Amino acid sequence: MALYRFRVTFEDYDDVMREIDIKSNQNFEDLHRAIHQSTGYNPEFPSSFYISNDQWIKGEEITYLPNQKRIDRGVSLMNKVKLSSFIDDPHQKFYYTFNFDRPYDFHVELMKIILDETPGVVYPTVIKSVGEAPRQIIPGAAPTVIPPTSDDFDFLNELAFSPEDAEDFTEVVDEDEHEEKTLHEGEEDDEFGNEFSDDEGFEDDAKPHDDY
Repeated sequence: MALYRFRVTFEDYDDVMREIDIKSNQNFEDLHRAIHQSTGYNPEFPSSFYISNDQWIKGEEITYLPNQKRIDRGVSLMNKVKLSSFIDDPHQKFYYTFNFDRPYDFHVELMKIILDETPGVVYPTVIKSVGEAPRQIIPGAAPTVIPPTSDDFDFLNELAFSPEDAEDFTEVVDEDEHEEKTLHEGEEDDEFGNEFSDDEGFEDDAKPHDDY
């Protein structure tokens, strides 16, 4: 049984590459799953291969978990189409989009046709892996939330203060209160002091003058 050796690369991540050997009579779903065995992604998301030319222009589509629109168009299903059905070129190319909601795009290129499989190897198999695949983003996944330990709002914890910080904070508040109290007392003294200080040297301008 002949084998196909495909080189799989991310369109947007040049430093990540996989090489996969797969039997010619296996189907596109087998290749789909092999790619995500090598990336660590969950393969259970709508995805499609597209027959491509050397410029990576999309042609005929072969899909997995199709939506109704694709079903109505009669798009071929991955598990129904053998790879050999679309290998017309020794360097055949497929454009591959994984997970339409948060897509990753791949270039899949046939590198070699191997006439004999290796005994004891289960195909498809990843024979070369370069670089770490970017983290898979799953739509609708809820972020991890740490529940509060109390219904009361903890001001110090909300601001990420440690107990030591809280002591410092108390000292600052006390100092501010002391300064405000001292200032206030000073203002009271000035208020009464000013009231009587204006009488010093006061001349009764209202006293009638003796014109005589």
